[in-house]
Amino acid sequence: MALKIIFLEEFGKAFVPKGVTPYLREYLLKAGIPAVPYNFFGALFYLTTIMTGSVYIFFVYPFLLNYSQLVLLLASTAIWFAIQISLAAIFILLVYFYLDLLIYTRTKKMEEMLPDFLQVVSSNLKGGMSFENALWGAIRPRFSTLANEMAGVSKKVMTGYDVGKALDELGKKYDSPMLRRSVDLMISEFESGGNIADLIDKIVDNFKEAGALKEDISASVVAYTIFIGALVIFVSPLLFSLSFHLLIVILGFVTKLAAVTSRVESLPFAFTKVSVDPESFKYFSIAAISTISFFSSLIVSIVEKGNIKSGLKYIPIFLFSSIIMYFIFMSLLSLVFKNIML
Repeated sequence: MALKIIFLEEFGKAFVPKGVTPYLREYLLKAGIPAVPYNFFGALFYLTTIMTGSVYIFFVYPFLLNYSQLVLLLASTAIWFAIQISLAAIFILLVYFYLDLLIYTRTKKMEEMLPDFLQVVSSNLKGGMSFENALWGAIRPRFSTLANEMAGVSKKVMTGYDVGKALDELGKKYDSPMLRRSVDLMISEFESGGNIADLIDKIVDNFKEAGALKEDISASVVAYTIFIGALVIFVSPLLFSLSFHLLIVILGFVTKLAAVTSRVESLPFAFTKVSVDPESFKYFSIAAISTISFFSSLIVSIVEKGNIKSGLKYIPIFLFSSIIMYFIFMSLLSLVFKNIML
């Protein structure tokens, strides 16, 4: 009854255009989500409304009280709309980013399982099965995502769908050159009446050779990964913490020198107090280290894997490790500079 009152699904359907629904459903299927989550979109509307109301009450409304009621009404409407649209856009981008990573992960799992799956298909074909039955008989729980997709292909074929068309749709569904080329070769061989089992064996051999080559390339760039990781986790925090303590020493020295020169009137020059806040420099250091860690993790990902998405796991590792090392170096150097800063 409570769920019926707040109309989660109704609001979700209202804010998802009908023309977008087929494309959204197709995109969600790639991520393994069978239906459009209208309840989620409705909950997202309530969340952005609450956040917008909080921002308006605490920050916008006190500022608009100095104006007339007409200006207050018009400005409140425009600002409320702009804030909620902006928040909704941010959340949608975050959801899109998450789904894109989910699709990428599913695609990689399918590529990892594809050689083993094709081997089973080849064995079934050599055992006398037809191509359609060989695909169905190769489905195993250990193939996870690939098994689900192949099960969908087999079900289409059993209901009268053309084998080549069903496989072609699977190849186009995911952004995987490996899957696409395999499907195209099998379709071509199937339509020409050739020996599909021998072709699949050659495809599997090529996949194994390519996998071994990728492992060799990854092993050859380990030195670059270690070098970048050492710079980000150790060298960068050490330099920023050292700069902070040197700043404290210089500020103390200049302050004392300014006090001395202010009492001597015969000097042709005078030192003034430096208006540099050490705490601001500390915040700047943390922001700079975080930025360096973020982009360094992307560089390591590109060097090691050849793309950014597969190396996003390095971001929290580099980020938290570098910040923790920064505070450790700050504590250690404070002991070293203790007597100097007195």
